[in-house]
Amino acid sequence: MNDTHLVKYISGTLMIAVCFLLLPSCAGEQEATEEANTKIAIIPAPKKITKGEGSFQLQAGVQISVPSEDASWTKPAEYLAKRIRVTTGYQMKIVEEAKTAITFELDESIAAQEAYQLQVQKEGVTIKAGHPQGAFYAVQTLLQLLPPSVFSEEQELKLPLSIPNVEVEDSPRFSYRGMHLDVGRHFYDVQEVKRFIDLLALHKYNTFHWHLTEDQGWRIEIKKYPKLTEVGGFRKETLVGHYSNQPHEFDGEPYGGFYTQEEVKEVIAYAQDRFITIIPEIELPGHAQAAIAAYPELGCQEQTLEVLTVWGVSENVYCPTEYTFNFLEDVLDEVAQLFPSEYIHIGGDECPKKQWEESAFCQQLIREQGLKDEFELQSYFIKRVEKMLTARGKRLIGWDEILEGGLAPNATVMSWRGIAGGIEAAKEGHNVIMTPTSHCYLDYYQSQNEDEPLAIGGYLPIEKVYEFEPIPADLPADKRHHIIGAQANIWTEYIPNQAQLDYMTYPRACAMAEVVWSGQGQRNFQDFSGRLIEHFSRLAAYGVQAADGFFDPVGKIETDKDLVKVSLSSPHPENTITYTLDGTTPTASSPEYQGAVEITETSTIKAANFLNGQQQGGIWEGFVQWHQALGGAIRITEPPAEKYSKGGGQALINGVLGSTRQFSDREWLGFNEVDFEAVIDLGSPKQLQEISCRFFKDNNSWIYLPKGVQVFTSTDGQSYQAAGTINAIVSESKIAKPRLDLAMEEPVQFVKIIAANHGPIPAGNPGEGQPAWLFVGEIIVN
Repeated sequence: MNDTHLVKYISGTLMIAVCFLLLPSCAGEQEATEEANTKIAIIPAPKKITKGEGSFQLQAGVQISVPSEDASWTKPAEYLAKRIRVTTGYQMKIVEEAKTAITFELDESIAAQEAYQLQVQKEGVTIKAGHPQGAFYAVQTLLQLLPPSVFSEEQELKLPLSIPNVEVEDSPRFSYRGMHLDVGRHFYDVQEVKRFIDLLALHKYNTFHWHLTEDQGWRIEIKKYPKLTEVGGFRKETLVGHYSNQPHEFDGEPYGGFYTQEEVKEVIAYAQDRFITIIPEIELPGHAQAAIAAYPELGCQEQTLEVLTVWGVSENVYCPTEYTFNFLEDVLDEVAQLFPSEYIHIGGDECPKKQWEESAFCQQLIREQGLKDEFELQSYFIKRVEKMLTARGKRLIGWDEILEGGLAPNATVMSWRGIAGGIEAAKEGHNVIMTPTSHCYLDYYQSQNEDEPLAIGGYLPIEKVYEFEPIPADLPADKRHHIIGAQANIWTEYIPNQAQLDYMTYPRACAMAEVVWSGQGQRNFQDFSGRLIEHFSRLAAYGVQAADGFFDPVGKIETDKDLVKVSLSSPHPENTITYTLDGTTPTASSPEYQGAVEITETSTIKAANFLNGQQQGGIWEGFVQWHQALGGAIRITEPPAEKYSKGGGQALINGVLGSTRQFSDREWLGFNEVDFEAVIDLGSPKQLQEISCRFFKDNNSWIYLPKGVQVFTSTDGQSYQAAGTINAIVSESKIAKPRLDLAMEEPVQFVKIIAANHGPIPAGNPGEGQPAWLFVGEIIVN
């Protein structure tokens, strides 16, 4: 993250703090008042909450009472006491009985382990649960009833504190509520991981998926194989910029780190105190280059390798020899002894088969085992590993590729390539954790603003995270219990530090927390948005540099015939939206948005939200390219691939230009193995001077520019005349904009455009030999 973006994040956080922390109950105020925290804004939303009249005053002399029969109840009590002590300086005593108290009661009628009841009355606070874990979640709810500064690490509050009278009955929808962190691409130290866990606890997550090994780094000490961390834990340098940028540039700085087994135990104990289970991931058989760099015998080629310095998928994978299986048995033995979790995640994803195809040993093994192909060889590999885990009392989780070639008997599937793998596994009787890229990958861009920090790609705004439904509608009712929950994932190729980790994780992780905790019928994004405004104050108090794109205005450009309208909205009705049409930055005194804005010429529209004269979030920017095909009709001969057809044909003549950084927005159409051919009906004869087309280029994603473009024109849509050809299309950037001068003497009504697909990907490039993709954007006719 560069300094400019870091300043943006910090200033955004401070702005939110200024707007929403200026309450009588916040830092610097001498005394909390009952009115200070009357708005109830709990995230995730409880199952049932009833607000009463009045409040309980948390003041000196208040104690915490815990059941005497179970010492484990002191965990949630100590957690609460510490938070109050840190922010007020008052040390609450934990006793068995007290007159004025926050009382924890064991209630065996509350059968669910994570369920709880919370009652706040003028006389005191009562927390009932059947298990300390439920009581811990009650504490998280209770803390959210206090002023936001209770989450600060500074002593900012003074007693008494007012807690509004409420009654809460609550329990989670799913038993698995997970968050994943990749520490292989970029390393996060013990304190940073603990902080990550604290924030999960605040949002009632119960599982931390710790991604510990990668091509770019091995992060966990294995005593029997010290070179895994001595060699595999460090790379000589790191890629600068996006992987798709060519040629690759590097920072020239050695990078690495790892956790000793003592540090791992420390983190596990820390998570256990917060009722969070840690599931370690040891990637296999792919994503193994760091391990092979340390021990070359693990690979099929036994060549000396370096720890990978670029992102992407390495072709260097474990060779399924007895040496490799003995190695993995030793590694998993140490991992199983460290982690009390029922599960160990073994990856199983993105395993290139090229080296297995070329290996005489692998081909002989396929024949000896009666396997059909390399996919069944991967299944053989996974099943052997599952036996190792079963022998150690552990169960296997893997990404959905473990379905290929046959699923191990007791495996749990993490469905990331959409939901189809999860449906298949559930129908076969396997437990499933839903985590599709479409809704759960928090390393994707969360805003379409061009000043967003560099990310891997994609687009996942908080609204889309919130709308995720983990149980597919077409999954038979008798199989739905196999969907045990969902998980958000954070891959860190482009997330090098804590500030950017905060920015990419929050507030989207707040939305996912509600997806997995609250009932499906409870979820309402407008209601969530109102609560999230208050929740930003808590995140700011904790020091989280959350993304402020949630406060950005939302713009929508629509074309109807030859009329272009821009509609603006805000998730917060109390905000005022102002805008400009000349590309300048809007201020509080710019024209106020009153309704759809009509555009009649090429324009740059910018809009901002304001509350009490203070800007909220960032700037929304839209660009309309006015041209003669706007509002016309278009017919495409061969339809685009379903995955890349969101905007339909009209996206190519609506005046809206697709993103210059990502090809997955609705303004780009993707074609595979076919040429692009389209006919545009301009609606009436028009005098044309030129035509330009926009094409996306990203060779690392298998997207190539067309070999050439042909343009034809017609007056009747039946007989076409050649208007010109563009050959040898090149571009240094991701966007190519070839232009053809027409200078036609007679008006025409129809324009036919043919863009020839590149064909097979050249040797030496990612996807070599595979059919290239062709991505087409706006066709500008003037």
